[in-house]
Order: sequence, then structure tokens, then C-alpha cells
Amino acid sequence: MATVSESGAVSWGAVIAGAVGAAALSLVLFVLGSGLGLAVVSPWSHEGASATAVTVSTIVWVTVVQLLASALGGYLAGRLRSRWIQTHTNEVYFRDTAHGFLAWAVSTLLMATLLSSALAGLVMGGAKAGAEVAGSVASINGYTVDSLLRTPKDNGNAAGKAPEVTRIFAHALTTGELPAGDKRYLAELVAERTGVSEAEATKRVDDSFIQMKKTADDARKASAWLALWLVVSLFVGAFVASLSATFGGRLRDSSVLVTS
Repeated sequence: MATVSESGAVSWGAVIAGAVGAAALSLVLFVLGSGLGLAVVSPWSHEGASATAVTVSTIVWVTVVQLLASALGGYLAGRLRSRWIQTHTNEVYFRDTAHGFLAWAVSTLLMATLLSSALAGLVMGGAKAGAEVAGSVASINGYTVDSLLRTPKDNGNAAGKAPEVTRIFAHALTTGELPAGDKRYLAELVAERTGVSEAEATKRVDDSFIQMKKTADDARKASAWLALWLVVSLFVGAFVASLSATFGGRLRDSSVLVTS
């Protein structure tokens, strides 16, 4: 005869088993996704997948991982739970749904513990994108600064000004605008360095600042979209786990022990 239990409404053994199964599958799929991502990313410019393609593929893969892992965890939680007798059908349905949700919750907490540094980096990256990301973008834009001060004939008058220019742009990106005094100073520096007219120097400064702002804004938007889609995928995972648990529970209750 099938196992029957009236000891409680929650079969924690089944919940934990489903959560462990979901967490294990999530880990395997995340490792697989990392390998596939490294295969399409190239260290060389204009080669491999674009940043947009990588972001979209990351969102899609995270959603797929949530769907598969949640479906497995919910099904295990529903199929492995103890059978409830003398319980109304609606109550059984609710309990199965709750088992799936609990399996998803425990699995999510387990994965958050295992991947705490990665998740914290994602969340904090979205929260601090307006300031810290902008500053970091400026700090790695040495090439842009060098291009700003480039000239066919190097007279050496402003050779040591690149760090100062970088700091000026970093401050401007943090505040969101380039002060008129800083712009005028940079234009004079560019004009002295390159020998171009003041108008052309000012245009170079404006174009460089606009490009840096665009880079910082793209990084902020990518972090925000990734965080939002992560939340959406988690909600989808909770729903799938709950639904899968009802399927597993129905199969569990419909199983009949055949004896000879």
C-alpha cells in the first residue's frame, strides 16, 4: 500500500529534495551557460558577439535556467511528498502548490548563498551605476583621452596632462555635466596640444564627453535591465515550480500499488 501520512501538511523532506535538485540543475546550467558565453566572446574588437547580443542571451539563458530548474524542483516536491488521506481535493491542490513554492524558495536561497558574490555584484552594480560605473568608465577611457590630445607633431607641452583630463571627465560623469570652466580649460589644453582652432578643440571635448556619457549610460541601462529581468525570471520560476508540484502530486496520488 502507498505511504500515507497525516502528521502534517508540509512534507519537508520532499521540499528539500526538490530544492536540492533544482539548485543542482541550476548550477550545472549556469556553468554550461558560462562556457557557451566564453565561446562567443572575443577579446578582439569587432569580433565575436556584440554587447547587446551577450546581454540578451544572458537574459534568455537565465530565464531558461529558472524554468527548467523550477520545473524539476516543483515536480520532485509534489511527487515525493507524503500522501494525504481524508483531505479535500482543493486542499490537496493548495498544499501541492505550496510545496512547489517552498521548493523554489529554498532552492533560490541556496543558490543565493552559493552565488552571493555574483548576485551582490549584480544588484550593487545596478544601484551604483549612476556614479561608480561612470567613474570607472572614465578611469578606463585612457585611449579616449589620448585620442583627444593626439597630434601628428608632438610638441610635448601637455604630455603629462592626460591624468588630469581623466580626472576632470570622471568628475563630470559623476555630476552629469561638464562645467563651463572645465570645458574651457580642456579646450585650451587641446588647442595647445594639437594646434587646432579653439572651436575645433571645444568640439573635440564635447564629442569625447558625449561618448563617455553614452558608454556610462549604456552600462547603467544594461545593469538595470538585467536586474529587472532577473526578478521577472524568479517570479516565473516560482509559478512554474508551483504548477509542476501539482502535476507531481496528482501522479503521486494516482499511483496504485499492485500486489500479486
